[in-house]
Amino acid sequence: MAVIVKYVVERNGVEKMTSTSKKEADAYDKMLDVAEGLTDFISTSSLEIDDRLTEELALYLAQNSTSLQHILKGGKLKEPEEKEQKAPKAKKASKTTAEKEAA
Repeated sequence: MAVIVKYVVERNGVEKMTSTSKKEADAYDKMLDVAEGLTDFISTSSLEIDDRLTEELALYLAQNSTSLQHILKGGKLKEPEEKEQKAPKAKKASKTTAEKEAA
């Protein structure tokens, strides 16, 4: 029988995420903390946004916090880079024993 350790991220009695990695669970919990703070911040604005949309916006901003921080520091949103389709390089064939003896 195997023993599996699971980390559960729970908010207000609702299970939000389960992971076998403590680091991943902690990162997700921190992201939820940021989203909660952003929800409070957006709610205090004069914008007329309903609660559901406020929570969705806050969660989106928290999930993309790296890009958001870059933009807030005066940077521009990076365009998604298209991965170049390169053919894999062929490996050099090593000489066989017969070729080595002939040389």
